[in-house]
Amino acid sequence: MAREVAQEAFAAGPVPGALPMPLRSAPTQCGELPADRPVHVICAGGNHSRTAGDWLISREIDAHSAADGTSAWVRGGHPVAAGPIEHAA
Repeated sequence: MAREVAQEAFAAGPVPGALPMPLRSAPTQCGELPADRPVHVICAGGNHSRTAGDWLISREIDAHSAADGTSAWVRGGHPVAAGPIEHAA
C-alpha cells in the first residue's frame, strides 16, 4: 500500500490514538507498537488491516483486525479523531 493512500485513509477519520502505518512500512515500524497490550489494526475496508494483523500475529504480537474497517467502526458508534495528522518527530 502506498504511503499516500494510507495517509489519505487515515485522514478520513482515524481512531483516537492511532498510529498511521502503511502495510509496506510495518516491518520497520512494528517496533513502535506497544508490547504490553493488544494492538488493534484498522483500515478503510478491512482487507489491509486483516493482512497487517496476520503479519503481526506471525511475529507474536497480540493483534486484532477491525472487520469491515473504519466505516463499520463509525457505524458502530465508536469514536474517530478529527483534525490534521500529527507525526512523531
